[in-house]
Amino acid sequence: MTPAQRNSRLSRDTMAFVLAGGRGSRLLELTDRRAKPGVYFGGKTRIIDFALSNALNSGIRRIGVATQYKAHSLIRHLTRGWTFLRAERNESFDILPASQRVSEDAWYSGTADAVFQNIDIVESYAPRYMVVLAGDHIYKMDYEVMLQQHVESGADVTLGCLEVPRMEATGFGVMHVDENDIIKNFIEKPADPPGVPGRPELALASMGIYVFNTHYLFELLKRDAADPASDHDFGKNLVPYVVAHGKAVAHRFSASCVKSHEEAEAYWRDVGTVDAYWESNIDLTAVTPALDLYDTEWPIWTYSELVAPAKFVHDEATRRGHAISSLVSGGCIVSGTELRQSLLFTGVRTSSYSQIEEAVILPHARIGRHVRLKKVVIDRGVVVPEGLVVGEDAALDASRFRRTERGVCLITQAMIDAM
Repeated sequence: MTPAQRNSRLSRDTMAFVLAGGRGSRLLELTDRRAKPGVYFGGKTRIIDFALSNALNSGIRRIGVATQYKAHSLIRHLTRGWTFLRAERNESFDILPASQRVSEDAWYSGTADAVFQNIDIVESYAPRYMVVLAGDHIYKMDYEVMLQQHVESGADVTLGCLEVPRMEATGFGVMHVDENDIIKNFIEKPADPPGVPGRPELALASMGIYVFNTHYLFELLKRDAADPASDHDFGKNLVPYVVAHGKAVAHRFSASCVKSHEEAEAYWRDVGTVDAYWESNIDLTAVTPALDLYDTEWPIWTYSELVAPAKFVHDEATRRGHAISSLVSGGCIVSGTELRQSLLFTGVRTSSYSQIEEAVILPHARIGRHVRLKKVVIDRGVVVPEGLVVGEDAALDASRFRRTERGVCLITQAMIDAM
């Protein structure tokens, strides 16, 4: 029995509100046509599926998702894969695109505003608690544990946080806490992050996860909406206000992270750059990856296409379809290709005499004959022409594709067409 099954009372009186409107510009062309939460990850899932699966597995049955930037791909995925929650079971799943519901010129102007503009929808479900989530991180977490701490501590807001090396926290919102994890100060991207009591080498970095009593949150949102000087942002405005005028408590991810017996660490990743995205996907090809996607007690729910099984064909000395230390999704055909330490999403087709290594290939891409690829991310539907070589000549790669500091090449169809 999972922790969520043992402790379902609070989660059943909770609504999860997922903030999924961000572009994620550091992912470059991967977010030209889709928001960051809608970017593919792990062979068959999207990034947002992790936050949504955490909510579902934690026992939360009311979920809202706020979308904004280039939302069609994300909304299509949510509609296909996440509308199985049923009203007759006191469940709900609402997709909440920015739709000028407050005024004719008001899109979501910040993370707090995205919730404020949907107060009437949340009120209609009357949840006692709200879990506000970022929809763009990879992790497994039991929110019921965080809800219990929130109630037991009497907090006005409880913030999920990561323990990270102190000087690695400069890009986060950082919490300065006392010995009881009560937050005394919340600082956005500090140059000199405050340490943790008793562990000065560590800092507490915000995960973008907040738990509120619903009534209290609504009061905060209405006050913030009336302030013309506010950025209407949880991290910049609401949380500092609660720290100054109420009780804000830190919840450490290590207390509620979900790990199978195969996982050694409390896994959390922000796959916000091409390098981080490539590395997190390639890490899944390890014999024992840091993130266990095979854990049936905490499944990652998603939309699963109806496709045929993966197929490997040809068995000649220079034309053998095989994969070593790789993940190959349904609908793929590996035809006479050598595949090493790579991840193929649904419906990828590779051709004879090609060699692919350390590649992340998004759905329905086509790889021609006599191709050699190494350290690449290939966007959805890209047709790689016969004879293309990537990963052997840094200068040539940089002249044709997006090449990162770590030597990863991002390849889109527009780049191929411009060659």
